[in-house]
Amino acid sequence: MEKKLKQLFDYQKFEGNSDLQLIIDSVHARYGVRELGMDEMEFVSAAGTPDALKKKEQEKKNP
Repeated sequence: MEKKLKQLFDYQKFEGNSDLQLIIDSVHARYGVRELGMDEMEFVSAAGTPDALKKKEQEKKNP
């Protein structure tokens, strides 16, 4: 299973893709390239809504 996932998501397959590079370049031009600070990292989530954001939404609903 792990081998299949590596084959599917191998960056080497996409690295030379000119269409993908155009998208990456446009995003970098629009937003710049910078590292996220520790305060911003709590809002990063691979899937779903991060806990910190959920907590803030609940606080707004129930002050």
